[in-house]
Amino acid sequence: MEAALTFTVTDDDTAAAVGSGSLPVLGTPRLLAWLEAATCAAIDPTLPAGSTSVGTRVTLEHLGASPVGQEVEVTASAAYVDGRLHRFAVAARHVDAGSAGKVVATGEITRVVVDAERFLSRISPGS
Repeated sequence: MEAALTFTVTDDDTAAAVGSGSLPVLGTPRLLAWLEAATCAAIDPTLPAGSTSVGTRVTLEHLGASPVGQEVEVTASAAYVDGRLHRFAVAARHVDAGSAGKVVATGEITRVVVDAERFLSRISPGS
């Protein structure tokens, strides 16, 4: 299970915009969302009907800044699978010619496969 997605940093993705700082560079919360999207893209094709996955654990090192306009490729690769538990190695890299391949983040994201209907029924108000 692997996936790679490419995003371009916009003003809406900056630390200043997402509330994680004051600088006009890619905010860690947005980067994490992109990395989670990559894990979903990797696992979704393998899920049985009626199932989905939920994130349960994140370890992330945001190693470098990405300015507005920078293209960033995020990748997820299955590192460990045990039944419903799926652990992904994740990374983010710059993809333009000026800094091609510069690693700007690494980490690990754990997802657990759940029955979507049953999961939602357990968290709905009044349950």
